[in-house]
Formats: sequence, structure tokens, C-alpha cells
Amino acid sequence: MQSKLIALAIALLPMPVVAQSSAQAQAPLTLGEVLQSSRRHAPQVQEAVARVRGAEGKLLTAEGAFDTVVNAEATSRVPSFYDGQTLGGTVTRPLADWGGQVYGGYRVSTGSFPIYEDKSFTNALGEVKVGAVFSLMRDRLIDDRRFARRNATIDIDLAEADRLLAAITIQRRAVAAYNQWVASGLRLTVFRELLDLAKGRQSGLARQVEAGARPRILLTENEQNVLRRQTLVARAEQDLALAANTLSLFWRDDEGHPRRPDAAQLPAELPTIGPAVADAAAVIALRPDFRQIDMRIAQANNRLELDRNALRPRLDFKAEVSKDIGALGEGGKSRTATDAIFGLNFSVPLQQRVARGRIAQSTAEIDAQRRRRQQIEEQITAEIDGLAIDVRGTERLRMLAEQELALAQTMARAEVRRFDAGASDFFLVNSREEAAADASIRKLDASVRQIVARAELAAASVDLKALGLE
Repeated sequence: MQSKLIALAIALLPMPVVAQSSAQAQAPLTLGEVLQSSRRHAPQVQEAVARVRGAEGKLLTAEGAFDTVVNAEATSRVPSFYDGQTLGGTVTRPLADWGGQVYGGYRVSTGSFPIYEDKSFTNALGEVKVGAVFSLMRDRLIDDRRFARRNATIDIDLAEADRLLAAITIQRRAVAAYNQWVASGLRLTVFRELLDLAKGRQSGLARQVEAGARPRILLTENEQNVLRRQTLVARAEQDLALAANTLSLFWRDDEGHPRRPDAAQLPAELPTIGPAVADAAAVIALRPDFRQIDMRIAQANNRLELDRNALRPRLDFKAEVSKDIGALGEGGKSRTATDAIFGLNFSVPLQQRVARGRIAQSTAEIDAQRRRRQQIEEQITAEIDGLAIDVRGTERLRMLAEQELALAQTMARAEVRRFDAGASDFFLVNSREEAAADASIRKLDASVRQIVARAELAAASVDLKALGLE
């Protein structure tokens, strides 16, 4: 009976930690549940989402430069020789192109005005006018308003890239924390089975010692084994508690509060993560940190375009049509005709050191960003290739650990049979048991390293499906 118990326990296959009662039994916590929770409730992700909203607000602010503006004005003279009164308003709409604006207005006046305010007179029903202003040289292609809007749009893309980068980082850490928790539970199972094996042997040895078949010192030696294995169990329980505490940073409730998993929720085995694409050339364009460099180069190009715009002379074209309506007013007949006005406004700065200095700064910034782009591209290529090597290496180590475990189990079973036949000693049996347990732990560690390597590769290659971000 004892030999069967030893042979059965020596297999040391990882088993889930069982709840103490069926009432306390819970469904195993899966990696998918953890990843879904972390992508929704992790504070770092929520912070990045808030930054996206902030960038969207900045774009809305920049769009405000193109808002339609309504102005109204009324004047009235204090009773004196002249008693003129005016009432009017204009509606101005900035143009998204040509750096200009269109406008329309209405004004009406009553009473008399001095000759130097003759333009204030209107007919009885007032005057209506429409006009437009266009930039023909400076500000035609870009101005401060359009520059701010372009940069704000790119800022949203930058914030989105930051959000994705934060999400990938959090999910990668969540995978590592989950696997460390599961691995800690499986290690605890191995050590508990090893402890149960020593405890179960104690009663059998006591009967054999009483019968004179074994020396009494074996009981002392087995008690020593029990204490040593209890120490292993205590350490494994501590590691499991620490791993559960770390996992609570990623597994949260609906309100976003950390939730510590129970040992009863441990799954029976480690999860699997499929192999990620290891083609660096295909991955580079997907990397958010690489896209950020391109966006910053685009912003620097926008700045350079604005700086070059400042070197151009200003040539603005204006067209306006106005018409008085109604009966003749105090201004007389001259107000009844339709007036059409066209004009040009030209100006050029003689010294442009500010613009030339800004062009030099923007050009240097673009060159620096391009050098950084090259550096990031080379780093990504090296990172992907290195992680691919790590994945292949950890797979080979896992297979070797499986082979080692199979041999250790075979040796342990054979030693048990020899011990039962009286051809082996107690020390050697214990050594074979613990060697098999060590091999099981090494296999478990190799599996964890393989999963972590695949998770790292999935993060580096932006495999959103593997990270639970699709």
C-alpha cells in the first residue's frame, strides 16, 4: 500500500488548488478575464484615455478660430447741435482656405451728423453690405489658425498612440502577473504533494520500526524531511499570496477597485499564447512609438511651413458691395446707388531675422526627429529579432525540462521498487523524490519563461488579439 502511495504521488503532476468546501468552489480565473479587466479599468489606461479627450478638446479650441462672429453696435449723441443715432451689426465668417473671411452687415441711422461723420448717414431703412477678404501671398496656404488646427489634429493621433502604448504595456504586465500567480499555485501544489508523501510515510515507518524491520533513526530522518518540506510549502504559500496581490492591480471590479483572486480560482494549468508575427519589417509601421516619431516630424514640417510663410510679403484682396434701401435719409440722394469697392493691401518686412531663425530651428528639429526615427527603427528590428530568438530558446528549454521530468519520475519509481525490495535505502528514496519534484518545478519555470517570452513578443509586434485588445 505504501509503495503504491509513493509511486502515485511521485508523478508530481501540477494540479489545481482545490477549495476547502464545495460551497466555496469558484470557477477558475482565466487570462482573458484579467486582460478584459485591465484594459477597461487600469488607471494608466484611463489616464491615457483622459489625455485623448484633452487632445480632442484642444482641437475644438483650435476650430474656434473659424467660428462665426456676430458684432452689434449702437451709438446716440447727447442732445446738442447734432442728434444722430446709429444701430448696426456684422456677421463675420473666417474661411478655412485662402486665409481670409467673408462678412455681411446692416446699419441704420437717424438724425444729423457732422460732415466729418458723413459716412454714418443711411437711407430710411438702412444699409446692407457683403464683402470678402483673401490673402494672395502670405497666409494663403497656412496661417496661425490652420497651423494650430493641424497640430491639434496630430496631437489627437499622438494621444491615441500613447493610449495604445499604455494599453500594450499594461496588458504585457497583466500577462506576466497572471502567469506568475498560476505558476505560484502550481508550485504550491507540487510542494504540498511532496509534504503529503512524507507525512503518509511516517505512519508506515512507525509500524515497521515497532516491528523491528526498520531502525528508529528513520523516523527522525523522515521528521526532518517533513519539516523541510513544510518550509517549502510555507514559502510557496507566501509566494502565492504575493503573486495574488500583484495580480489585483490588473484584475479589478466594475468600479475599478483592485480585486485579489482566491486560491480556489487557480486554473489547472498555465494558459497558452500563440506565436506572434516576428517579421520586423511588417511590425515597424504598427508600432505606436514609431508612429509617434512620424507624427512629430509632421508637426515640425507644419512649423517649418508656417515659418516660411512669414518670409512672404502680404498681399490681401478685398471686395465689398453695399446698398442703401428705403426712402432718402438725411444723407441725401448719394446713398441710393449700389457701391462696389475693390482693393489691394501690400506690405513686406525689411528685416526677417525672426522668421529665418525659426526656419533654422524647425529644420534642425526635423533632422533630429529623422535621426531618432532611424534609431527607433533599428531598435525595433533588434528587439523583435531578439525576442524571436528568446521564444525559440525557451521552447527548447521547456522540451528539455519535460524530458528531464520524465527521466526523474522513472528513476523515482524504480527507487521505490528497490526500497520495497530492501535493495535501497531511505536517503536515496527521498533524494529521488525531491529530484523529481525539482524537475517538475524546472519544467514549470521553463513553461512560464516561454509564455512570458511570447507575451513580450506579442507586445513588441503589436499583436492586439494576443493581448486582449482587439
